[in-house]
Amino acid sequence: MNKADLIEQIAQAAEISKSAAERSLDALVGAVKSSLRKDEMVTLVGFGTFYAAKRAAAPAATRAPARRSTSRPRACRSSAPVRR
Repeated sequence: MNKADLIEQIAQAAEISKSAAERSLDALVGAVKSSLRKDEMVTLVGFGTFYAAKRAAAPAATRAPARRSTSRPRACRSSAPVRR
């Protein structure tokens, strides 16, 4: 389900317009984000609990050095025949 599908289901269930359902969903997501930025836990009974967890940084990825291509360059093609 994507955001558009969710908005449509909210609009049908609440018998409101799609634009009102979208504003409601955006307000809910905004409120959850705002609380998480303040390191507050958000609990929606029957749905889930959200919190911002601290975690260690991921180790840096090591990249192998770039290899030079061993293939030969392609010959240029022209529309005129080549005379030799």
